[in-house]
Amino acid sequence: MSSWPRPTTADVGLRSFAPSLPRLFEETALGMQSYLLAQPIPKDSIHHSSVWTVQIPHHDDEMGLLLVKWLEEILYMDEVEEKWLVESSVKVEQNSELSMLQAQVLWIPSDEIDKEVEIKAVTRQDLVVSEVAHGEILNSPWVEVPTFEGPGWYSDVVFDI
Repeated sequence: MSSWPRPTTADVGLRSFAPSLPRLFEETALGMQSYLLAQPIPKDSIHHSSVWTVQIPHHDDEMGLLLVKWLEEILYMDEVEEKWLVESSVKVEQNSELSMLQAQVLWIPSDEIDKEVEIKAVTRQDLVVSEVAHGEILNSPWVEVPTFEGPGWYSDVVFDI
């Protein structure tokens, strides 16, 4: 796991690290899912596969907004479609009009898991999706979160609980 819950003045924050942008989206999703769980996913659960897609028009904070949209989609799939994300393989693409995230996902029925908390919303408060250059060190202001050395990507996201 490459995601750590971090303190915020309110709600819950999550910092994630990954070697690539697609992997960052995967790690942040798994970090969010892990935070929600009261106990591990049952080992005997039958996994289903699907393709989940989100897209946004071009924007100044394009990758940040795409991350928010991806995490909101995961919450929607759990709450409305009753599909709990277990694993994903993400591809990020851009064209002249929009940015799109397409994920091959494994999911289980949501009624097979126990949640400890509920996330009301994925916020844009303190939202960061940024590349860390080779040799650059990203110090953590939080004891719970390690320092990260590039190359790679990191995200900070805050959830309203």
